[in-house]
Amino acid sequence: MKVLIGLLLSLLAPLQNPFAAEVQRPITVEDIYAHGNPTGWMPEELQWSPDGARVTFLSSDSDLMELNPNNGSIGTLVSHTKLGSLASKAANEKDRDHRSRYGMSSYIWAPDSKHILFDSDGQLFLYSLDNGTAIDVASTGVGSGDDPKFSPNGQYLSYVRDHNLFVHRFKDQSAEVALTNTHDEALLNGEVDWVYLEELDVRTNYVWAPDSARVAYLQMNEESVPEYPITDWVPIHATVDRQRYPQPGDPNPQVRLGVVKAQGGKTLWMKLPISEGNDYIPRFGWVNPETLWIEILTRDQKHRSIYFADAQHGDVRLAYSEQDEKFLDNYDVEFSRGNFYLLSWRDGHTHIYDYAFDQANPLSGAVAEPSAHLVRQITSGDFEVTHLEPVVENSQTIFFISNESDPREMQVWAIQTDGTGKRRLSTSAGVHSPVFAPSSSTFIDTASDRTTPPRVDLCHGSDCRPFWKSQPLEGVTITAPVSLQLTAADSKTTLYAELLLPSGEKPASLPLIMNPYGGPHAQTVQNSWRSTQDRMWDQLLLQHGFAVLRVDNRGMGARGRDFEQAAYHNFGPVQLADQLAALDQVLAKYPQLDKDRLGWWGWSWGGTFTLNAMTHSDRFRAGVPVAPVTDWRNYDSIYTERYMGLPAENADGYRDQSVVNSASHLKGHLLIAHGTGDDNVHLANTMQFIQALIDADLPYDYQVYPRKTHSIAGAEARTQLFNRILAHFETYLKPVAGSAP
Repeated sequence: MKVLIGLLLSLLAPLQNPFAAEVQRPITVEDIYAHGNPTGWMPEELQWSPDGARVTFLSSDSDLMELNPNNGSIGTLVSHTKLGSLASKAANEKDRDHRSRYGMSSYIWAPDSKHILFDSDGQLFLYSLDNGTAIDVASTGVGSGDDPKFSPNGQYLSYVRDHNLFVHRFKDQSAEVALTNTHDEALLNGEVDWVYLEELDVRTNYVWAPDSARVAYLQMNEESVPEYPITDWVPIHATVDRQRYPQPGDPNPQVRLGVVKAQGGKTLWMKLPISEGNDYIPRFGWVNPETLWIEILTRDQKHRSIYFADAQHGDVRLAYSEQDEKFLDNYDVEFSRGNFYLLSWRDGHTHIYDYAFDQANPLSGAVAEPSAHLVRQITSGDFEVTHLEPVVENSQTIFFISNESDPREMQVWAIQTDGTGKRRLSTSAGVHSPVFAPSSSTFIDTASDRTTPPRVDLCHGSDCRPFWKSQPLEGVTITAPVSLQLTAADSKTTLYAELLLPSGEKPASLPLIMNPYGGPHAQTVQNSWRSTQDRMWDQLLLQHGFAVLRVDNRGMGARGRDFEQAAYHNFGPVQLADQLAALDQVLAKYPQLDKDRLGWWGWSWGGTFTLNAMTHSDRFRAGVPVAPVTDWRNYDSIYTERYMGLPAENADGYRDQSVVNSASHLKGHLLIAHGTGDDNVHLANTMQFIQALIDADLPYDYQVYPRKTHSIAGAEARTQLFNRILAHFETYLKPVAGSAP
């Protein structure tokens, strides 16, 4: 086994490790961002073959590797020289960013486990494991929305091109058949728009029937959705990409769900009670070859319903509904025979609930009441279930992830569908991310903790053995953060925090940099490595004599309904109050921290939080917001309205919690960074804030990144950005030579 692990490490290792040294030396920004991942290339796109006989993943050379789960042997399944680069080569910065952020795969397994489809920039190649040859089966065009899929029987390949659905039949190599043919840029057939992708975690908008006879798809009509211009100023003649982007109060895409035969023909639309341009359809699927299940979420995100629909006639029947006086925040459903399992935080924490329905006739029953009834609440307690796997029917087992052991950890658990036999499968502390084999308790587990970079284990139930681990950071000593439990501004809620202090002799006066995220759903204080680049950046700040404080305030995630709903109609005051309360407790406990040399930086919501802190407090000498939202009317409808409601109904909240409106109160030295190609948090946010600074005659520094998206990805850009951040804090948080601290 050790020989096999060594072989894989050599296959996945980068050509050089910039930290490889016999003695410790200072870390540089170039070490972290200019040479790839300092702890080695992790296995990418881990997948199980449908028969569960192989685990496949991409190596650093873009070879498709295979792991035999029975004996642990590792080998090359398809070399990159045979098919060219298997890694995505998306056409532009936006597509590269989307493929990375949303986990889009460059290969998918065929149902027979004998063929693999490779997606190389829209060219689809079907590779045969039997004869080692590949054929070009379709061209979906350039972009990230092609979404190829095999039908369950493997006879068809479907994909999206030019906003329409197509199928290709393998048996007779017939020409493709257009399932939709709208030829309207505003109509997306089976394609996911940006907001559903980002805010509802939707990864596909069409689903094959289990008998491969039909396809159900969502049609999104964006005609009334406003456009935002994303300009590329690099060419001599600038170009503009017009992005459909609904902001709070704007018309959303109108959605409807249809069913079409695999051979093509007229679409049958389901007769759903949906408010056009307002309600959402986050999830849908097939109960059986004749019946669909469809989830509807109202625009205010306080009401969630599941309907059964007759795929032959379009008739629908309410199966389930729930509501919340503030907002709901989970949409996943797993079906198994005559039951479905969903996550709900109705008792104050997110848990698994079991509902039963008439499997033979899902649309039966009295119309006045939902057709499904609650069987049981399967999990309960002061913890959160964060992810639910498909039910393993032959053993009636549910696998899930929860933080029951520790609110700062994520562990893998199993439980029977009758609520008995709950057991923890992951055996080590930290955060675990499993990929389960089909209908099996065998899984691949990626795990880490605060001081241990990620490793990947092969687990048969709770019996886990490593098959990949990160390279050691030779010559580098990792200073572990101090775990803290603090009290929120309400004087009763526990907040988790971590403080990084330079090792060695305690200096008399130490500058402190705060780096919270602060926004909903996220959790940053975990017993997790996070990423090597994040971890090494913290270590670099320590080497430069900065302490770093990270606190998870109320309004963030993984701590229960009330904790997260503190963000309802409150996008700043409660979060900042918690951070300042936590800061005061830390300053009191660690007198070496200098209260007069405080900094703050953050990205996205964390960037907004940076501006919030610097315009609502005079305690921070320097700050760096990266890609901040500066007015919540600028951000997308689904996310913002979940917490802030409609602008017309919460005008005071939108006004008061816009940092543009508080820009004249800015204290401290500011460096703003933003990418011009950001299709998530638009550049308009930074422009509006800068204009307000100019109007108030306040100085600022601005770092612009042409073409870069929300991630500002790439070795050159990241190296330049973090050198600028470091220089900013060195300039304004360090004492002037010869002066008192």
